[in-house]
Amino acid sequence: MIARLKQLLLATPSGGAETPSNRHRMAVAATALMVQLARIDQNQDARELSTIVDCAIKALKITREEAEEILQDALAHADSATSLYEFTGILNDHLDQGHKLLLLESIWRVAYADGRIDQYEEQLIRRIADLLYLHHSEYTLARHRAEQAHQAERSPG
Repeated sequence: MIARLKQLLLATPSGGAETPSNRHRMAVAATALMVQLARIDQNQDARELSTIVDCAIKALKITREEAEEILQDALAHADSATSLYEFTGILNDHLDQGHKLLLLESIWRVAYADGRIDQYEEQLIRRIADLLYLHHSEYTLARHRAEQAHQAERSPG
């Protein structure tokens, strides 16, 4: 999962490397979607924000400080955003279907971080999937993978 998320944020659909500024913009856009999700149920949980930071650290192989900076940028952008399209537009310009599916899986992982899926979270994720031009089967697959990962993290052993 982490290796695939790294590919998501570091590669273009053609397989070439993005410039550092484009990678940062995509990381902020992806993180801002996750922040919007963390806020949708009116209860921005610290576990959700921690999951966002952890995903960035592992996927981008950056320091916690760099991940926190991306999160702060995303929080600021999420505060001033007028629509989700501001973020999904950037991602649609740079990601192929497979990478968008991996992003949606990460978004689901943030939703599962607090141990429950709120109806508003589910509706927002459906909207994000639509804006990323993902099919219902991809939406379902991303949810299933994230749910399995969440259960694996919670099970002892």
